[in-house]
Amino acid sequence: MTAPLRASRGPAPPRLGEPAEQNAAARPEPMAELVAEPTVEPITATPVGGRAVDAPIIRLRRRFFSKLTARVLAVNMMALMMLVGGMLYLSSYQERLIENELASLDAEATIFAGGLAEAAVVGGVDTEQSLDPDKARQMIRRVYQSTDTRARLFGIDGKLVADSRMLGQPGGIIEVRPLLPPVAKGWIRAAWDAVYDWSAEFAGPRKRWPTYVERQDQQGNDYASVRAALTGGVGRQIWTREDGQLMLGVAVPVQRVRLVLGAVLVTREGINIEGNLQTVREEILKVFAIALAVTIILSLYLAGTITRPIRRLARAAERVQQSRGRKVEIPDMSGRRDEIGELAGALRAMTAALWTRIDAIERFAADVSHEIKNPLTSLRSAVETTARITDPVQQRRLMAIILEDVQRLDRLISDISDASRLDAELSRAETGTADIGRMLGMLTDLYKTTLEDTDLKVSLSLPPGSSLTVPGIEDRLVQVFRNLITNAISFSPPDGAITLRARREGAWVIATIEDDGPGIPAAKLEAIFDRFYTERPAGEKFGTHSGLGLSISKQIITAHRGQIFAENREGRPGARFTVKIPAK
Repeated sequence: MTAPLRASRGPAPPRLGEPAEQNAAARPEPMAELVAEPTVEPITATPVGGRAVDAPIIRLRRRFFSKLTARVLAVNMMALMMLVGGMLYLSSYQERLIENELASLDAEATIFAGGLAEAAVVGGVDTEQSLDPDKARQMIRRVYQSTDTRARLFGIDGKLVADSRMLGQPGGIIEVRPLLPPVAKGWIRAAWDAVYDWSAEFAGPRKRWPTYVERQDQQGNDYASVRAALTGGVGRQIWTREDGQLMLGVAVPVQRVRLVLGAVLVTREGINIEGNLQTVREEILKVFAIALAVTIILSLYLAGTITRPIRRLARAAERVQQSRGRKVEIPDMSGRRDEIGELAGALRAMTAALWTRIDAIERFAADVSHEIKNPLTSLRSAVETTARITDPVQQRRLMAIILEDVQRLDRLISDISDASRLDAELSRAETGTADIGRMLGMLTDLYKTTLEDTDLKVSLSLPPGSSLTVPGIEDRLVQVFRNLITNAISFSPPDGAITLRARREGAWVIATIEDDGPGIPAAKLEAIFDRFYTERPAGEKFGTHSGLGLSISKQIITAHRGQIFAENREGRPGARFTVKIPAK
């Protein structure tokens, strides 16, 4: 690596055979005139594989409803729907209602069967006992005339004896049934009933009961519960009617002592059960409707607090991408104490870093054009002069100048190439562990061997037992210290001394390189780290160094999150370069 240089930037000196006026005219224009004002085009060319490829522009879609809002609504409503669906199912509640209704029918049928055994049985202990059909029909009509319960009496042979819903003999054509009161429904109630019917169908009972079928000529064998009652047991049965309503039935034997004389089947429609279920479900649906409205409002509010700022940031980024100037800024959302505020801050910092990088690229391009133009101007002058003169001595001198300028251009282009690749290499290289003490010891031994034929001395001072390891790229850190030591050697007198020191202070490892040279002008302590700044010792040939050494060193140390600065030693001549790197 070319050693870092201390010199002021200036035009190339006049070459042999070149008029002073021509050299002045060939000087590069000021940087502000060399570089056009940067613009950001909607499509930028990116080199890929040696070719220029158009980078696509991402344009935002204008949506009426955000997809993120839809997802927030879906997630919030899904949990609510699952909860309400489970509550609407009500399977265990329905089973308890059915069990209670069957128990009520069982008690009612038992009492009525006992009454029939006492009042509607003819015969005595010494004669055959049997049911009196006329008395039985009268009792059934009186008891169940105005109720919603239906009672049927079957004889021991299974034939229908009496039916509370039929006038006259069993199997008649006139059926008596209580009429429901008329209900006038408005459109709101009709809509509500439609919603309820859908929810009941959605969350209806999973168990399907046998379909209720009633023949014109009914027989006891048609019903399993009656068959059980005729054998002396109690039969319970549940049916589903054609209209979907439940029907519950309980059959008990009519017996005198232990003699079974018939069976009473008491049935009742599950209107009360459905009514209770409907009442509970309607209350659940009302609460669900309120909860759903609150959920939607809160979800829209939550989604709005997320999507609106994100869309603002996305549109601002789109305007930055398509803008031709720097007036577009990312919205400042630092007042938000959440991730979106952090995102906005990161985008603002990224945009600022992007403009800083663009400015650095522009300055670098301007500096490169300035530095390359000087040797090119000298080359052109020398070539034009060589074509006009015939003196061999002057021609040889001009050819030597041309060779020096070509070498200077080659060295300059190599250093420029290394500087331009440095950022990419530092971002891709894997960070390891570097021991600054061992590194300086190795460089001290190397330069002692190199300078053993001179009176220049190189020494190293390290604190005993101190850990001087830092996280970093060892090759690049070696490059930094080689540049600083080489720079110190070039400015030190022949019998001077170069002292290297390293120590640890808190979370930093600090290394210094001191020389016995003339020092650095106080006004140039910061400028020496600028690109192409060159100020060489007296007597050194012009153009020997490119002026990128210290700039590259600062770039490397900055990439390691460290600091590098220069100062003059106090009380005696000489310069001191200090490097501070975070310790591991």
